[in-house]
Amino acid sequence: MEKYLAPTYFIDSDHPSIIEFSLKNSHGSHTSIETAVNLYYAVRDQIRYNPYSAGKTVEAMKASYILDQGQGYCVAKAVLLCACLRAVQIPARLGFADVKNHLNTQKLRQAMGTDVFVYHGYTDIFLENQWVKATPAFNLELCQNFNVKPLEFDGTCDSVFHPLDNAGNKHMEYLKDHGTFADLPLQEIFEASVKAYPNFFKNSGMPMGDFHDEAFKENQ
Repeated sequence: MEKYLAPTYFIDSDHPSIIEFSLKNSHGSHTSIETAVNLYYAVRDQIRYNPYSAGKTVEAMKASYILDQGQGYCVAKAVLLCACLRAVQIPARLGFADVKNHLNTQKLRQAMGTDVFVYHGYTDIFLENQWVKATPAFNLELCQNFNVKPLEFDGTCDSVFHPLDNAGNKHMEYLKDHGTFADLPLQEIFEASVKAYPNFFKNSGMPMGDFHDEAFKENQ
C-alpha cells in the first residue's frame, strides 16, 4: 500500500495546506470510514466544480494549487481528495472513465463538440479491506442548478455517477473504464483530450464563463 500513501508531485499530501485542510475537516472522526466520508463532503462542497478552470499548466494540477484556488474540474477534485486521504494515512488512488451525459451546458458542449467526457476522474479509497470509489466533482449548489441529485458517499459503496436526474430521466452513463493509478497520468489524459476535442484545442483551449450560472439559466 506504500505507493497509495506516498506524496507525489501532483498528489502533494505532505503540503502544509493539504495537511491543515485534511485535519480540520476530519476532526471528530472516530474511524477511517468516517474520516473518508467527511473529507469527501469537504472536497465536494467546499471546492467549486468549474470545468473552465481546467489546468493549462502542470502546476495547476497539483492538489495544493487546486485547494488554494477553491475550484477545479472532476480530475482536479479527485486529485485533491486523494491527497487529503493520504495526508491522514488512508490509502487512495485515482480512477478514470469516459462518460456520457456528464453535467454539461450548451456553451461547453458546443466548445467540446461532443457530450462524451474522456478521463472523467474519481478517487478510489481503501477502506475496511476493500477499494471503494468516490466522485467528489459536483458540489451541492451545481447539482441544484442542474436539477440532479447530489452524489452521496457512505464509505462502503461505490459512488461514481448520477444515473437519474430529479425527474427520473436517465442521466450519466459510463462508457469506458481506464483503470486506476497511483499518480496523475497527465500526459495520457492530455493526449486523449486532444484526440477527443480537436476543435477545442484548435481554438486555443477552454472558454471562459460561469458554469454554475449557465446551468441555472438552462435548467430552470
